[in-house]
Amino acid sequence: MASPYAQTAYAVRCDWGPVGADEVGPGSAVVAVVDVLSFTTTLTVAADQGIDVFPYRWRDERATAYATAQNATLAVGRSEVGPDRPVSLSPATIRAASGITRLVLPSPNGSTIARRLAETGATVIGVSLRNARAAAAWAARTLPDGTALAVVPAGERWAADGSLRPAIEDLWGAGAFLQGLLDEGLGGFSPEAELAAAAYRHVAPTLRDALYACASGRELAGYGYPQDVDIASEVDESSVVPVLDGECFRPVPATEA
Repeated sequence: MASPYAQTAYAVRCDWGPVGADEVGPGSAVVAVVDVLSFTTTLTVAADQGIDVFPYRWRDERATAYATAQNATLAVGRSEVGPDRPVSLSPATIRAASGITRLVLPSPNGSTIARRLAETGATVIGVSLRNARAAAAWAARTLPDGTALAVVPAGERWAADGSLRPAIEDLWGAGAFLQGLLDEGLGGFSPEAELAAAAYRHVAPTLRDALYACASGRELAGYGYPQDVDIASEVDESSVVPVLDGECFRPVPATEA
């Protein structure tokens, strides 16, 4: 019997983090990864600038070596930004940078999930609130008839034990994408997917304030990065879809199949 956690009875599925991705990803033709604060928001800002982004799990000497091998700029930790290392996971640094065409973007959540999903043979896309509607339109047009689509809100990690912390901003981002799919006429949602779409509909009128009020938004603003929350709240301002092609996300206009 198929695992009940795989949601195989439904055409549109949704579950959390790397373990959830391992359940709903296999057998899905398209999988959307959502990590609003901040991996996929930063990814969409880079895509808007035509940058190829290489997701990477670790932020240590392995990332440095990988960036060198890919002839790419390495995004460092927010606190490590300086004249010689101008970009980080902060989307504001990507927006301010110039001359970057290839970027290694370490993230223990979004990057890890994207790389794991690619191994299933699915087409993996990066979704944030900034490109949710565009990504939904692209996915609805690209999804082969009779196949499934999965959405994976990445969540965060508790510092105490490394376990998954479901992050409400990722539920909203997943819901924005799923609502876009509903608007495109897709059906067959699992209860988990329906819940995410309903959560987004509830918060949409006050989304920016809600992002600042949620735990992850308060954390970023408290550490001195309120601009990252502002950029994350730019709902549907991007029409570009980052599509994982081999080892890197390449920017694809939403109108391109």
